[in-house]
Amino acid sequence: MEIDGRVAVITGGGGGIGGAIAQLLAAGGAKVVLADLDGGAATAVADSINGQAPGSAIAAEADVTDSAALKTLIAAAEDAFGPVDMFFANAGIGGGGGIASEDEWAAALGVNLMAHIRAARLLVPGWLERGQGYFVSTASAAGLLTQIGLAPYAVTKHAAVGFAEWMAVTYGARGIRVSCLCPMGVDTNLLNSGLEIEGDQGVGAKVVADAGRILSPEEAAEAVLEAIAAERFLILPHPEVLDFYRFKGSDYDRWIGGMQRLQARIEAS
Repeated sequence: MEIDGRVAVITGGGGGIGGAIAQLLAAGGAKVVLADLDGGAATAVADSINGQAPGSAIAAEADVTDSAALKTLIAAAEDAFGPVDMFFANAGIGGGGGIASEDEWAAALGVNLMAHIRAARLLVPGWLERGQGYFVSTASAAGLLTQIGLAPYAVTKHAAVGFAEWMAVTYGARGIRVSCLCPMGVDTNLLNSGLEIEGDQGVGAKVVADAGRILSPEEAAEAVLEAIAAERFLILPHPEVLDFYRFKGSDYDRWIGGMQRLQARIEAS
């Protein structure tokens, strides 16, 4: 899909990957709506974009776990720029360590999965009428492999990949394009805060940091826009993830054994 002239909504747009995606979209001629639980952070990114491309961005404080807030967000985008062409379900949280509490599970499911589903329910009918639309899910390599230490994160990212796959299969022949971003380590608050925590949550972040190069948000965003231009489903800024995924599928028991040894090594370090 060409991005020039498109209207895009990006959740988790107050920085990190979401903010970098917004910057690149606006540079390519798109109009962007940045949503974040931290409204001030979203406003700062929008102001930066408008400094380079006046009138290209607006910001909103929004809780993606609230269907009414998502509906208001989409309405604000339409009022400012017109019908939404692209939605980037980018907001995400880590969740608790270990098996975690019910509240931690509910929070992770609400942000990492249900927010994607809620947005799709609001946008897909209009996209089907217009014969086009683009949904981009920010998942994780943890959604293809798994995440040591963080059960809610690993499980909800698997679910996000599964929902994106379902969207692509179900609506791809009707003009709706879907891409799913599955990076390993990216220099974001989510990763960096995990590196400062002890216990299961810290182990998960350390595994990610040791697994491969930590990319900048801008590098991840560039991979996203390349995939959108090619209308490619799976976005792997760390190409080695595909090798890991193939190895997992070829011998599950051997892969699980290797992950067990990796966890033991990280815990001992």
